[in-house]
Amino acid sequence: MIKLLILVTNDDGVYSSGLRALANAMATLGEAVIVAPDRNRSAVGHALTLERPLRAEEIEPGIFAVDGTPTDCVNLGIHGLIMQRPDLVVSGINSGSNMGDDITYSGTVSAAMEASLMGIPAIAVSLDSRTFSDEDLVTATDFVVVLAQRLMKKGLPPETFLNVNIPSGRCEGVEITRQGKRSYGQAVIVNEDPRGRKYYWIGGASVGFEDIPGTDCCAVSRGYISVTPLHTNLTSDSFCEDMKSWALTCRKRDS
Repeated sequence: MIKLLILVTNDDGVYSSGLRALANAMATLGEAVIVAPDRNRSAVGHALTLERPLRAEEIEPGIFAVDGTPTDCVNLGIHGLIMQRPDLVVSGINSGSNMGDDITYSGTVSAAMEASLMGIPAIAVSLDSRTFSDEDLVTATDFVVVLAQRLMKKGLPPETFLNVNIPSGRCEGVEITRQGKRSYGQAVIVNEDPRGRKYYWIGGASVGFEDIPGTDCCAVSRGYISVTPLHTNLTSDSFCEDMKSWALTCRKRDS
């Protein structure tokens, strides 16, 4: 079997037990190099650090801590820290699922997206729990090893990467899914500090999901591993055709 060079990253930070478990699993397929944020950078989305220089410290052999975002980590790993181009990028294992609308905020998913934009096959992996049990980690890592092997053999279409969500506890099987739709409670919580000044918490608690068959949320709620192929090209091709009927014009001017 051909040994792979695999870049492993996340958004929970370089000391996350989910990251280390994932890297150990990937090491069974080849050489696994960790390039991950030096602290928790959850919900930073696809942010790229442009206003300051980045620093990376090799805290252990083959493990780099970067003072930036998950997207920064993928860029540094591919272009500066690893001596050759990786065959695969795997992001996770995230503490908490990344399904439905959550994927637009997720640093875990964005790291995989960044790799895909660079033409490297990528997988984002999340666990539907805020804590990692040994059993959940075994389920997740065993599946990702199989998925990575299949991916490297079968390949992916251009501009496509995989978003994987693992149910906590029982596992009934695997479903290929579409992105679902989350339901949220109060979006912004307003309180006052002891001096009477207002402060705000952004992000209300999730109150469930829309029950749409074939989606990631439905699959995980039923105990199935969800695998969702995602596309980096966000264009709505069908609506492009519809918009041509709008007959949009603008004022012309000479250059």
